[in-house]
Amino acid sequence: MTNGGADRGLSKNQRREAAREKARQLREEQKKKDRRNKLLLQGGLIVVALAIVAGIAVVIFTSIRPPAPGPANMLSDGIKIGQDYKAVTTAGLKPDQTPVPSETNDPDVIDIQIYLDYQCPYCGQFEAANAEQIATWVKAGAATVEYHPISILDRGSLGTKYSTRSANAAACVANYSPDSFFDYNALLFTNQPEENTTGLPDEKLIDFAKQVDVKKLSSITSCIKDQSFKSWVSAATNRATTGPIPGADVENVSSTPTVLINGKKYTGAVGDAAAFAAAVASAAGQSFTQESTATPTPTPTP
Repeated sequence: MTNGGADRGLSKNQRREAAREKARQLREEQKKKDRRNKLLLQGGLIVVALAIVAGIAVVIFTSIRPPAPGPANMLSDGIKIGQDYKAVTTAGLKPDQTPVPSETNDPDVIDIQIYLDYQCPYCGQFEAANAEQIATWVKAGAATVEYHPISILDRGSLGTKYSTRSANAAACVANYSPDSFFDYNALLFTNQPEENTTGLPDEKLIDFAKQVDVKKLSSITSCIKDQSFKSWVSAATNRATTGPIPGADVENVSSTPTVLINGKKYTGAVGDAAAFAAAVASAAGQSFTQESTATPTPTPTP
């Protein structure tokens, strides 16, 4: 019997009414469940919609967020190194500000500017051939050298974006320990990774900073890990590659290294130290004494 023992004493009509009541109760319970499920579904959809809106808001905020200021001592998008390897200190480039060219040298001091990418093998060749003689000239006060790190070879580091990371690390050193920049730049090239490799990890870039005994090591460490000047690297690269290059006879940087001597582009072989020394001598309009074939030294006019 489907109604159980409780229905034995009921008449047929009573049993029919009881079945109807049972069915009504089941329908009411189902309606309540349906309402609860509907509310839960609506609530879930609202949560998802809010998450989507929040995500869109983050994207919009990020896209319209003004660029971060550039590193201190790189107002020209480069850092200028003078006698005894001391950096010329400047303010940082403000967001959307046009780079301010460095002050013009005295007539007797050669102005060398180098636009470089730390992943670029030709930049490495130029550094290997000419670093010693540039160091000699700069230490003596016969020349200044202004380094402009840019990033055009991220594709050559298997996704690690070493060009950007190394340029950012250089900017961190320029910002916090500018007088260490000359030596830090040299270490980056001495340890330059081959193109189409993963490049060097951030830990190694931090280790180089320790090796040159930078000031504010903890700040530089955080700056390298956080890529604090990543947006500046991108903006500076865009400015260099689209031009104009102020005070130079080149419209823009089309390849690295782009080397300027008193504003004129050096067109000799990047690995030919004698050719570069001759170009500097020609720009100086003065005689050079050669301590060795690889390290000709300019003689400043008294």
